[in-house]
Amino acid sequence: MNVQEALQQIQQKKLANLYLVLGTEQFLQQQVREAFIKRLAIEENDLNFAQFDLSEVPVSDLLGEVESSPFFGDHRLVFAENPFFLTGEKPKNAPENDLDALIRYLENPLETTILVFWLNHEKMDERKKITKRLKKSAVVIDVQPMKENEVRRYLQQTITNYGLTFSRDAFDLFFFLTDASLSKAMKELEKIRLFANQGQTITREIVESLVPRSLEQNVFDLTSKVLEGKAQEALLLYEELRVQGEETIKINAILISQIRLLLQVRILQNVGYQQGAIGETIKIHPYRIKLAMQQARKFEVGQLVKLYDELIENDYKIKTGQMDKELIFQLFVLKTCRPLQKSS
Repeated sequence: MNVQEALQQIQQKKLANLYLVLGTEQFLQQQVREAFIKRLAIEENDLNFAQFDLSEVPVSDLLGEVESSPFFGDHRLVFAENPFFLTGEKPKNAPENDLDALIRYLENPLETTILVFWLNHEKMDERKKITKRLKKSAVVIDVQPMKENEVRRYLQQTITNYGLTFSRDAFDLFFFLTDASLSKAMKELEKIRLFANQGQTITREIVESLVPRSLEQNVFDLTSKVLEGKAQEALLLYEELRVQGEETIKINAILISQIRLLLQVRILQNVGYQQGAIGETIKIHPYRIKLAMQQARKFEVGQLVKLYDELIENDYKIKTGQMDKELIFQLFVLKTCRPLQKSS
C-alpha cells in the first residue's frame, strides 16, 4: 500500500490491528506517524500510547504492552521501532528475543491494539519465519524514496498548494541542491515559504541564498568548472572551500569519486545503456546520473581515465608528503583546463 492510500484509510478510521511501515523516506514516515496520532486523538504522553525501540528492549516488553486493554479509550496505539529481527542484521548489544511468542500474537492480535512496526530499511529478510508471518498479518505501508519524476511532481504540487511560483532555473537548482530527496526538499521548501512574500516569484538567487550546498555539491561545481576549462573560477571555488575549513585531501577524494562516476557513465553510454539502466547498474540517484550523462558525453573514455589516474597519483603524493598539497591541486586544475580552454 502506498502512503496516499494509507493516509486515506487512516483518516477514514479504517484501521487494521497490525501495520508494517517499510522504507527509508523520512518525510513519508513522519506523515504516516502523524496521521495515526492525529486520527486516534492520542498525545505522545497519553496512557494509551507506547513506543519501543526493539534494538534496545526485548519483544517481551512489547508484548506486555500490546496485550493490555486501553485505558478509558477505544484503542491503544503502540509503535515498535527498529525491528532488526526482520532483517539480516543484528545491532551490537541488541536483546535476545522470543520470536515465537511474537508470531503467536501476530496470528491473533488484540482487537483494541493498533501495533505499528517501523522498519527503516530498503528490504526485509524474506526467508525468516517472523517476516513471512508479519507480511501475512499486517498492512504493509511503502515509504521507500520516490523516483525522481515522482519527487518532482510532489514538489510542484506542494509549491502550487503553498501559493508559490518558482522560475524554471530556480526549481532546477532547488532540485539539485536537495539531491532530489523528498525529505530534504520539504524541509528547505518550508524555509523558502517563510521567506517569500505573497505573489513573489522564487528566483535562482533566492534559492542560492537560502538552500545550503553540501561539500559534494560544491565539488560537483568545481568539477564542472574544471571540465569546462574555467581554471580561474575553479581555483576561486577551491580557495573558498579552503577558507571554509575543507581539507585539500577531502576535496581531492570527492573529485576522484566524481570523475570515477563520469567514467562509469561514459563506459555504459558507449555500450548503449540509457539513464535508467545506468542508474540500476551503478546504484546512483537518477538525478545525479542525468547530470553525469550531460558531462560525460563531452569526453572520451581515455580522457576520463587519464584524469582519474592523475587524481589517484595526486592523492598518493598528498598522503606521502611528496609535494605541497595545495600546489598539487592547483597544478592539476591548471594542467587540466589548458587544453580544454583551447578546444572550447
